Amino acid sequence: MIVVGWTPDEFGEAALARGVEEAQLRGGRVVVVNATRGDALVDERYADEDQLARLATELGGAGVEVDVRRSMGADVGDQVLAVAAEVAGDLIVIGLRKRSPVGKLLMGSVAQRILLGADCAVLAVKPQG
Repeated sequence: MIVVGWTPDEFGEAALARGVEEAQLRGGRVVVVNATRGDALVDERYADEDQLARLATELGGAGVEVDVRRSMGADVGDQVLAVAAEVAGDLIVIGLRKRSPVGKLLMGSVAQRILLGADCAVLAVKPQG
């Protein structure tokens, strides 16, 4: 079972593409998690209905079973980890963003939380280019 932390941007797309590749190689299933803290009026990383419809269309031809989940909670990393634990995930795939010098030190709170808290392997990918 491959769990993908997905956002509707180039980082989420990189994670999703790699997650689907891993599922195809392993003969497994993909669980896509799109989560938000819900503390802002607009969270650009939380998919709207059009983005979810596009995602479903894209994944339809991938040849793997896909489950898409949306959630809202106090910590996005914890939400991804909870889904990975629930489905007994073998691998979590996340996208990484380029960071400022201070950001490099901290790596990003969501990525850091997932990398440090996961009970399974974590694959962090960056978009091409």
